[in-house]
Amino acid sequence: MTLFNLPPYLDWPAQLCLFSTLATYVASIVTKNASQVDRLWTFLPTIYTAYYALLPLLPNAQPFMLVPYAPKELGWSTVKDFSPRALLMFSLVSTWMCRLSYNTYRRGLFNLKEEDYRWAVLRKQIPTWLFHVVNLSFIAAIQNILLLLLGQPTHTASVLQPHTALALSDYALAALALVILALEFTADNQQYAFHAYKHAYFAKEKGIASAKAYDPKDHWPGARLAWTPDDAKRGFITRGLWKYVRHPNFSCEQDFWWIITLFPLLSPSAPNLPHLSLSELLPAIRTTITSILNPALRQTLIESLRATLLPLFYHLLPAIALSGLFFSSTLYTEAISSSKYPEAYAAYQKRVGMFAPTVTFTKGLRLKFLDGVKEEKEVERLVWGAVKED
Repeated sequence: MTLFNLPPYLDWPAQLCLFSTLATYVASIVTKNASQVDRLWTFLPTIYTAYYALLPLLPNAQPFMLVPYAPKELGWSTVKDFSPRALLMFSLVSTWMCRLSYNTYRRGLFNLKEEDYRWAVLRKQIPTWLFHVVNLSFIAAIQNILLLLLGQPTHTASVLQPHTALALSDYALAALALVILALEFTADNQQYAFHAYKHAYFAKEKGIASAKAYDPKDHWPGARLAWTPDDAKRGFITRGLWKYVRHPNFSCEQDFWWIITLFPLLSPSAPNLPHLSLSELLPAIRTTITSILNPALRQTLIESLRATLLPLFYHLLPAIALSGLFFSSTLYTEAISSSKYPEAYAAYQKRVGMFAPTVTFTKGLRLKFLDGVKEEKEVERLVWGAVKED
């Protein structure tokens, strides 16, 4: 019998998820620090992905709780050999883990005394009892469940699909994932370099002789930008990739997990997205329109859509859930930023999109053609420190 009578493929991941939820919640109470899940965020998706990708290495029986195993119910073909697609996904997620671990380490967030500033702000905004509810339900439980979900695309590739050779879609998605990780790494480095410059600038202004001077050579290529005093005084980064979206690191993070989610769905093997040619698509659209207009056929259409869309939603759920988390948490992050830099951050929001460069482009057009030259120059002065002209 599995934990909570879950399907065998979820038994060990659910055990780990439950243990991690309880452990991080108890640790947060003992340490009075709610960032315990944050420290595991870099590792848990990789562990869940590794579990499904490396099933042939595991025993078929579990000697005791929390020991990973490959249940016989998964099928002989699943546990006897490796899925090339799952192994490729695992290698990409491992690369993602290295990037995130490096950024977490240099920011000091592996230090057990460090806490995400948003939890500290939230603790001051709501009653203590409500913060404990949020801590248990969202910070500990929901985030751990989400991290488990991020391993499910590899489950699809390893358990539900045949272990065939890699397809063209796999190579294309892998290349795109590496580009996204390179952009995310660059965004991380630019933000880190900006804060190094900002702290060095204000230390110099205060006459702190012991403070380390900013040296561009200490930072990665792509992050050695021409920072100015205006950048430091503004308080937040708007240059480099941050010129095109307000959160390039968050945008790339979502893109990466959407790519991982799409690996099995874009492959030639089922379960995957329907591959309809134009000759097949047009009759399908015609049939759908006819069913909508004909009351006698609507119920059949609804049942057909449910049978098609519900499985698709299940396979897309990891990416959808992650994007939902990032959107809601970014709104809260920006509310904090707006309270610290009300005028400048409002201008940044008016000029630059949250996640999509296309939104930034349309915002620029609106400023130029609808809001007028004077407003455009004032917004860009606040955002990039441009010289204001009379």
